[in-house]
Amino acid sequence: MQTALLAVHILVAIAVVVLVLIQHGKGADAGAAFGAGAAGGASGSVFGAQGASNFLSRTTAVLATVFFLTSLSMAYMFRTVDAPTSLMEQGSAVPMTQDGPPAVDNNTDAPVIPVAPESASPGEVGDVPESP
Repeated sequence: MQTALLAVHILVAIAVVVLVLIQHGKGADAGAAFGAGAAGGASGSVFGAQGASNFLSRTTAVLATVFFLTSLSMAYMFRTVDAPTSLMEQGSAVPMTQDGPPAVDNNTDAPVIPVAPESASPGEVGDVPESP
């Protein structure tokens, strides 16, 4: 059902683009009134003098409505309900462990600063310089 709706949505979108490109602008009628146009002006068109604009504009309006409805129905069908609603709920899903020091990533070129041994007393001087 979702694939068929997506296919209809894409076809309607292409049809709307084609219909909009086929239609004449409002300024094109003024030039056609003075004889500037293919096949003797607008009266030589397939749909008649005003038939093309009414047919094409109505068809465009119908296809735009179908496009709008398919957009809304796809948004309704593809929604996700199982996702957490807040960042706090997402954070609680990850367990916090304090088993040991974090793993060292040896795939980088960055220097590794050694960690002072925990057995050293606070006043004892170690190999690692104090941070400023």
